[in-house]
This record gives sequence, C-alpha cells and structure tokens, in this order.
Amino acid sequence: MKKLQLYYIKKEYIDYLRKFDSKVPYNKKETRPYVGVVLCYNNINYFAPLSSPKPKHLKMNENALDIFKIKNGELGIVNINNMIPTPKECLIEVLPHVKDSKYKLLLQNQLMYLNNNKRRLYKKVIVFYKRYMKGYLSKNILDRCCNFTLLEEKCINYDKKESYLIENI
Repeated sequence: MKKLQLYYIKKEYIDYLRKFDSKVPYNKKETRPYVGVVLCYNNINYFAPLSSPKPKHLKMNENALDIFKIKNGELGIVNINNMIPTPKECLIEVLPHVKDSKYKLLLQNQLMYLNNNKRRLYKKVIVFYKRYMKGYLSKNILDRCCNFTLLEEKCINYDKKESYLIENI
C-alpha cells in the first residue's frame, strides 16, 4: 500500500466543484488552505480533507461513519463525508511549503498517524463510499455529505477540459 502524503488542492478546482455541490468546503484563508490526504478508490483519486484538532473531536464517536479520528481526535479528524474526486494535476504536496514550525509539526504528526493506520482509514473510506452509493446512509449524514456521484462526473469533465487545454496550447 502506497505511503500517504498531505496535499493542498487548487482553489480553481474547488471553485469549479462548488458550482455543482455547495457541500464542497471552501478553501480557507491563504495561510490555512484546504489540506488533506489522497486515497485512490475505483481508479479515482479522492481528496479527504483534514480538520485541525478541536475539543469536540475528542468527544466524537470513534465509530461515526463519516469521520476518521486522528489519534483519538487529539490530532483532528479526516472528514470522509467531504471527500472530493480530484485530478492529480490539482494537488500540491503540503509539507515543502509550510513555514510555520508549529503547524508543520502538527501536519507531520497527523501524517505519521495516518500512515501507521492507513489500512483502517482505507477500510472506513470504502465502507462509507459503498454505503453512500447503495443509499444506506442516514439523512443526517447525507445532509452533510458531498455528492460523490455528481462530483466524479464533474471531475472527469474537468480532467478532459484540462487535457484539451494543455494539448491545444
């Protein structure tokens, strides 16, 4: 199994997806853009955003379907419900660009934990995705979940649009 890395996702791509699904989270300020891990499932790269540690993460149920707690929530969570299919051209590796040493240490600790627990993370992502596709998620979870089917289609269209532009320059 391939080692996980942390990525930023290009603002233009997020803006593109938000035209079709309002549940795609915005990029935050330039100082703290969207950061996540990329998991490949069914030949699609899924960007799963991380959330920095918050007191509420410690109280969240470990068995919640739509999140993956990083070190019991001490290091934040992975928001499985907000995964978005992403062309690799829209991803930028994070760690080489982080200047703030405290933030960089947090990201390194998150990444180390995720790599040490990637089988559990992948299993949870696959179970969630399959339940989504079969319509087996509660309304409560669906209400805060990105539309994977629609976003996969838009990702393919974006990819085609990008390659068309690149080939015709």
